[in-house]
Amino acid sequence: MYEELLDLARKVGSDAAAFLMERPLAFEIEEKSTAIDIVTQMDKEAEKFIVESLLTARPDDGMIGEEGAAIESKSGITWVIDPLDGTVNYFYGLPGWNVSIAAKDKDGSVVGVVSAPTINSTWWASRGEGAFYNGKKIKVNNPVEFDRALIGTGFQYDVSHRIRQIENVSRMLPLVRDIRRNGAAAVDICHVAMGALDGYYEDGLKEWDWAAASLIATESGARFGRYGNAPYMTTMAAGPSLYGELESFLNLHA
Repeated sequence: MYEELLDLARKVGSDAAAFLMERPLAFEIEEKSTAIDIVTQMDKEAEKFIVESLLTARPDDGMIGEEGAAIESKSGITWVIDPLDGTVNYFYGLPGWNVSIAAKDKDGSVVGVVSAPTINSTWWASRGEGAFYNGKKIKVNNPVEFDRALIGTGFQYDVSHRIRQIENVSRMLPLVRDIRRNGAAAVDICHVAMGALDGYYEDGLKEWDWAAASLIATESGARFGRYGNAPYMTTMAAGPSLYGELESFLNLHA
């Protein structure tokens, strides 16, 4: 049912990822919410490329992009775009940054694609059709006991808010297998979907960070949820058995 949207998202995501692999010799840096929350010229150019590519194919669709794209939908489909998730990784030449593209209707995401070329990884899903990694169907790890769980997380750009996050990490670290901080939310959620992480949580994510990956996670059998109030909502993904334990540990309430 969503094959046309999925094919388009995969092609545009792949093309945008290839564009970003040509890293510039010099970066033009701007600050966003804080001094350490940065945007580069490549974020903006990648979003422009993605929006133009999608609108060429589907001119009546809406757009929501991290770098400012905002077009109201006439078709009932809106694309949610993070042109460069993991900008700090990209800036430093570290792996794991990605292009995240989702298409949503009034009920949520119908298609999600996350392309991470530096780790040779592409994940995708469409509603009701399962989740895939490089063409192979994937599923979440379940059941996983809390004391055997490998957990991913990330940290807020608002430094004052990191104190609570560090307190959660310090409480959790003695109780779980280990904690990872990879630097790109969409890939972390996809890692949960394929069993490379058992669970993931992070504060302060925006819709473009999770719109594609959340569908990939739920189609793999994971639970996905968001808690609290913006701008510091907690986003979480894990297999069903671990999810409840993480929810309790982090004192999260729907």
